[in-house]
Amino acid sequence: MFTLWKLGLSVSIALGIVIVQSASALAQVGKGSELDAAASVTSETAIVPSPSNSIITPNPNKIIDSTLAIAEATRPEEANMSQLTSVSQLTDVKPTDWAFQALQSLVERYGCIVGYPDQTYRGNQYLTRYEFAAGLNACLDKVQELIQSNTSGFATKEDLDTLKRLQEEFAAELATLRSRVDGLENRIVTLQKQQFSTTTKLTGTVWFNLTGAFASDPVIAERSLNQPNNVNAAPTRSAISNVPSRDLRQEPEITFGYYAFFNFNTSFTGKDLLVTQLVSGNGNSPVNQFVSAGFFNSWGTPFLDQTGVITPGTVAIRELFYQFPVGNSIRIAVGPRLNYYRFFDANRFTFFPTGATSFQSNGSTLLNAVDRGSGAALIWTINPQFQFTIAYLGENTEFLNPALGFNTSSNPSSGNGLFGGTNTISAQLQFSPSKNFNLRLIYANSDLKPNAAGFIGGATGEPIPYGLADDGFGGRVRTADADAFVINFDWLITSKFGIFGRYSYGVTDISPVNPLRSGGEIRVQSIQLGLGFPDLGKKGALGVLSFLMPFDYLEGRRFLLSGGGDGATQYEIEASYYYPITSNIALIPAFYTIFNPNNFEDNPTVFVGNLRAQFSF
Repeated sequence: MFTLWKLGLSVSIALGIVIVQSASALAQVGKGSELDAAASVTSETAIVPSPSNSIITPNPNKIIDSTLAIAEATRPEEANMSQLTSVSQLTDVKPTDWAFQALQSLVERYGCIVGYPDQTYRGNQYLTRYEFAAGLNACLDKVQELIQSNTSGFATKEDLDTLKRLQEEFAAELATLRSRVDGLENRIVTLQKQQFSTTTKLTGTVWFNLTGAFASDPVIAERSLNQPNNVNAAPTRSAISNVPSRDLRQEPEITFGYYAFFNFNTSFTGKDLLVTQLVSGNGNSPVNQFVSAGFFNSWGTPFLDQTGVITPGTVAIRELFYQFPVGNSIRIAVGPRLNYYRFFDANRFTFFPTGATSFQSNGSTLLNAVDRGSGAALIWTINPQFQFTIAYLGENTEFLNPALGFNTSSNPSSGNGLFGGTNTISAQLQFSPSKNFNLRLIYANSDLKPNAAGFIGGATGEPIPYGLADDGFGGRVRTADADAFVINFDWLITSKFGIFGRYSYGVTDISPVNPLRSGGEIRVQSIQLGLGFPDLGKKGALGVLSFLMPFDYLEGRRFLLSGGGDGATQYEIEASYYYPITSNIALIPAFYTIFNPNNFEDNPTVFVGNLRAQFSF
């Protein structure tokens, strides 16, 4: 007679045999690999189709493990026996019992064993052959149920016949598809071999500019009489009136030029960024023929209608820096050539590729003496509403000639270097209570180094902001300390309409070299207000209308060798429309009207028209 111990062991062995045989039978299902082999499968063999058209071999062990149920009681008196979930519930079963592992498997894995109400198993109690057969049959029935329930979705012979017919009917299409897949694989291999870099992404933008500037009469400009066509040559003061020399500027010709950026963005960790931006161009916007000395590429000039390099048509490095995170909220950028405007004075309606287009409207006219410089910037995202940025930059602008005293941060001579030449330290606090509104408070303190002639101003003159400043009598001045304060906001009131504006205030100390000359301050303000029309006429388009007073001198006009005019205040109205033709090509017409140009009340109004084509890749 069998004892209950022997029942546990025997049923466990029997289950093992059944599972192995079931696994062997199911394994036949997985023979064959591709979809085109399915037609040769016999009707006695079942297959499971998958989304990839390959054959999947079921795992019977997984099937049984995932759907086990409790077997029926094996004896008549077991109707009152309690179901077990763990062998430890049986008080008379110990790990040292010879059939412990078999019993544990049947209880905890297959649920084929129950205990008596008093929490005992009574393993030494005898059972009849009928009882043994009933217990084994209960477990075998459960295995059969599991196999049937998990193979009900297998393909039938009819399914295979249909699949074979479809395979024959679409044989040509399948062959074409295989050919195309093979071609794609070959192209991927080729691209992997020929890719530029595994860490660097190349992007670029090229602009074509067709520009004209017009006036009804010649325009008065403060210029050198010896070199009237040299916009950087300083005027001279009259020995009698002390008024800077003037020249009547004639209407320029229409120009057609280009400007281009090539960006190499490299990441070594996925979180850092090494930026290398190359620039080239040959533009010289027509309105530069009208402006006073030191105002080259300022009022009336589309920002992207410029040369951008010292010698037209050559290539220079415009940006070169490395940015990395410090924790989750701080980013640091450091390098020999950082772009000031990448970090400060942004505005959704004046961003140069899509927004307002002129030098005057892209950013505050009083920011900044250092367009590109050597140093570091820290960006701290305090929370989703507040971001704080601070940076120190020594001047190193790509289009300024070191031979003329520029690029001071990389010049080791006395009075230059990273901290000795023209430099700036700036801070910005940005408040963004929602995605539709941004307010920026900016402060910049700058040291403005005089040029070779001893004057400050020009491209590194902000916040004068342009022109030239002397001691009031044509004499040289020392390095000037300057402060600028800017409030900048943009507000998208609706999805189709927004407003923006800037108010800027600047103070520049003038310290004459001649001890007999008294110094002073140049105080100036700038105002910009505008309207933005997103998606005007097309999704992604942007219309911008801007009113601008770029430099309203409040004090110290006597120090202006160029830019003071006759006491009038220049103001402008600008309109532009960004129209995307495709995701990579856009046309941007713009029109500017400049009143009292060069701060001369007697000057005629100047009109500027620009049509820009933009290509991005």
